[in-house]
Amino acid sequence: MRSGAAGSAVVRRSVQVTCSASAGFYAFLYGLQQPVAALYALFTPIALGLLSTVPGTGRRQAWITLRTLPFGLALVALGTALAQSTAAAVAGMLVVGFLLSFSVVAGPRAAGPTPGLQLLYILACFPPYAPQTLGGRLTGVGVGVVLLALCQAYLLRGPPARTFRALLADALETGAIATAEPDRVPVARLRELSQGMRLSRVAPGERPAGPGRGDRALAQAGGAARRILDQLASRSELNASEGGVPLGTDRTSAALRARVAGTCADTAAALRAGRPPPSAEPLRKEIQDFQADRIRRAADPGEWGVDSRVLRRQAAVLTLAESAWIAVAAVGVAAAGHRGAPLSPRELFWYVDLPTARLWARRIAGNATHRSVWFQNAVRVACGLAVARLVAGTLDLAHGFWVLLTVLTLARTTVGATWRAVREAVAGNLVGAVAAGALLIAVGRHLDAYAVLLVPGMLIAFALGPRLGVAYAQGLFTLVVALAFAQITPTTWRLSEARLVDVVTGSAIGLLCGLLAWPAGARKEVRRTMASLLRSCGALVPATVEALLDAPGADPCAPPTLPTLHHLRLAEAAYAQFHSEPPAAREEVQADWHGVLVVAYHTVLGAQRLPCFEVPQADVPRDACAWARRTAAELTTDVDRIALHFTTEKRPAPGRRPCAPPLPRHHPGLPVLVDLEVWLTAMDHQLRRIEASLAVKP
Repeated sequence: MRSGAAGSAVVRRSVQVTCSASAGFYAFLYGLQQPVAALYALFTPIALGLLSTVPGTGRRQAWITLRTLPFGLALVALGTALAQSTAAAVAGMLVVGFLLSFSVVAGPRAAGPTPGLQLLYILACFPPYAPQTLGGRLTGVGVGVVLLALCQAYLLRGPPARTFRALLADALETGAIATAEPDRVPVARLRELSQGMRLSRVAPGERPAGPGRGDRALAQAGGAARRILDQLASRSELNASEGGVPLGTDRTSAALRARVAGTCADTAAALRAGRPPPSAEPLRKEIQDFQADRIRRAADPGEWGVDSRVLRRQAAVLTLAESAWIAVAAVGVAAAGHRGAPLSPRELFWYVDLPTARLWARRIAGNATHRSVWFQNAVRVACGLAVARLVAGTLDLAHGFWVLLTVLTLARTTVGATWRAVREAVAGNLVGAVAAGALLIAVGRHLDAYAVLLVPGMLIAFALGPRLGVAYAQGLFTLVVALAFAQITPTTWRLSEARLVDVVTGSAIGLLCGLLAWPAGARKEVRRTMASLLRSCGALVPATVEALLDAPGADPCAPPTLPTLHHLRLAEAAYAQFHSEPPAAREEVQADWHGVLVVAYHTVLGAQRLPCFEVPQADVPRDACAWARRTAAELTTDVDRIALHFTTEKRPAPGRRPCAPPLPRHHPGLPVLVDLEVWLTAMDHQLRRIEASLAVKP
């Protein structure tokens, strides 16, 4: 059973749904004698409040619910019109089912209400074909939505979730303190805040997961803030192992750290106050001056000569400053909200000057592939609902919409998980059908008894069902259905029989679709997408090295990273679904999938920032160039070996590891070479951890 905040949310939602559904149902059925409107006023709050996951609490949740009203009305009208023939209804179910399921690409705020909207369309597209009842149906839906929104806004409002902007402000503020005074913030606190910024840990209604400019900018700012915290934590751990060597003690490093701390603190204060953040340009100018000073000092042995440890600590300060600059610039884009001039480097902020329609088109087109788990799930659900509508219409099943409701509520992303849900659902419905049949026989046509029992029945079913599991939820919902339909039309114990038959039919259809369409869920897809992501990252490494080494004194062009970002989004979606699925019965190895994502973030960021911030002022020595190219080739080979293991499950053979680069005594290109070494070495260390995970039994 769930406990704590999750259990409170279930109880709160059950009270809201019960009050809104019963108020509309009783008003239309007994007050206005409109059974059609009463039926839709009953099922609309159940659909949007119980079957859906509308994010947020209180007025925010109510506003999202109200925004679904036009879509609900349109779907009910469409379903009523297409109910004229089974063929039209099946075609409509296929299209509507796919579009609503695929709306997950728009983020949780848009996708949350889609199961409820699916149910409203299912309810309307079944016989009898009665266009004359459309007014009553629309009225019931409208009243049900408004009543549910009122209950969400004013009845048992839950505590508001922390906004992503508040989490981002906490991260930047803590990063500012740790940058200025490294000993003030424990490493555990930095790691905790970094993990809390992961989108999977953020409340669904607050996740910046949409395709629009604002969400993309906030997500980018969050990723940069996480890198700040992780870099500070890693540096603190390294300092402890080196005997307390600070992050950077020379004058230019201290000045840059002070600028980073001040800019992060000011940005955090602006996020809390809701005002525009400070400009990121002063920090960018200081980064450029810092790098120019490093290059000058590298050519002047009278300053501090060649000390690789100092250069590497300065590289850490530079990386920290670049992450802070990205975070502040992205917060500025999110605050502006409108299209603006392209930011430099353009690869980092490719979305700033694109129209919203183009951003939506990119998100949709990027996931319109059979390699996208979102696309797979949408196809699976749409085909299951269409087949269920065809079977129910062809066999003329009584209350056939329960067949589709079963497919909608019991379908899982793997056939094994679907089978477990089906077993529990059939057992629960069998017990519920027997209990409902006995109740109908015992009470007969005493409508007042059903009216009295409906409210406590809904409250118990909606509060205990989600907490006790699928079997209890299905059995208790069968009782609620019997209590409701007994008041609308003369009903016998055969209603329970019809529901049981429909549930079994829907379960069989759901199992068949799960068996034929991607039965393994994300388990195989995560391997394919991670392998493709690694190969894409491997191609970026030598391209980045060439961009740095082949353009001394010029402005090098960063290699294109958008293809890798596309593979990254597909891999993130597969990884998220993989974690939501039950563990496989047999899995030879459990790869470090999160480590693969870390490699991708690290590679993309380096490919974007190194050619933009690290401009060599002179040719890098020939032996150093040879080392850089050789190391890039070795890392690409390692990446290809690991990716091959993901797709073939062959154990990768140990590869060669990069050695230390030949550092000249004094050379203006020395800082660039050291920064490149830091980037390549960090990637190599992460690849070693991934390879180590492949040898560990789960």
